[in-house]
Amino acid sequence: MTSISTDNDMRDKHLKSDDFFNAEKYPKMSFTGISLQKSTGGNYVLEGNLAIRDVTKKMKFAVTYGGTMVDPYGNTKAGFKAIGHISRKAYNLKWNALTEAGGAVVGDEVTILLNLEFT
Repeated sequence: MTSISTDNDMRDKHLKSDDFFNAEKYPKMSFTGISLQKSTGGNYVLEGNLAIRDVTKKMKFAVTYGGTMVDPYGNTKAGFKAIGHISRKAYNLKWNALTEAGGAVVGDEVTILLNLEFT
């Protein structure tokens, strides 16, 4: 969590504070896979435990296999895209404020999108 970088120093500092991730006390977010099940074609469901702050909950990612190729150095690489959704409030990320129009600044649902490449 200490490596958060959004190209906005004030926002990064706020995200690292106790209002959000408390990076000083909880320096890491982790995901530990439990199972990977093939669904259809090149699609899979990855289930595991996501730990943020002092909360660990099961979650699922929809995973799509993007293909395999050999790079210019002779290494075989496989690409995947994974997408999952969590409630930030379920991980005690409860800070919020209201806009002038009365809407929430931060929504509850967070989409986690991963573009992965493995050698």
